[in-house]
Amino acid sequence: MSKLLRRREVVRELLDGRGDTLVIAGLGAPAWDITDAGDHDLNFPLWGAMGGAAMLGLGVALAQPKKKVLVLTGDGEMLMGLGAFATIAVQRPRNLYIVVLDNERYGETGQQETHTGHGVDLAAMARAAGFAHALGVHTQADVSQLRERIYSGEGALFAQVKVDPERLPLVLPPRDGSYLKNRSRAALLGPEALQQ
Repeated sequence: MSKLLRRREVVRELLDGRGDTLVIAGLGAPAWDITDAGDHDLNFPLWGAMGGAAMLGLGVALAQPKKKVLVLTGDGEMLMGLGAFATIAVQRPRNLYIVVLDNERYGETGQQETHTGHGVDLAAMARAAGFAHALGVHTQADVSQLRERIYSGEGALFAQVKVDPERLPLVLPPRDGSYLKNRSRAALLGPEALQQ
């Protein structure tokens, strides 16, 4: 088996040259990972709503069909929201990309093993639900190909990236929900959207 990928290196590569891509991060480590890569007006880190990142991404992708929407979340959160696979596959948003950073752990509650550590294959589940593009990512070359597919390809795409379960220092994003909502809204729709 190849050496596991380092999550923050993966995230930095995926966000390099992101342009106006909106990035939604699931609670906990994915939110810290995108912040470590550099806070951005189009970052929307979730501080709660476990299991909801993919569905939030779907909503934004449908509302903003000309914008790329990248959801970065964890395996624990994706396991909580398995119904999202079916809903997203039926909607087929061409601008939505879901990347699960799979460390086979529930990082927020003490590093307990998730089902992916016991053979559950999220990419296979996404394919079975109807995703046209669902892949497993295990090497740095795979990460580079994934990045290329996100920025030049077509969604909806799902990727399960196997990463090391390392514990990393917290790099906390802004915490105020109103601030995050308004910041993203202004960046997406222009400052006049805050007056509506």
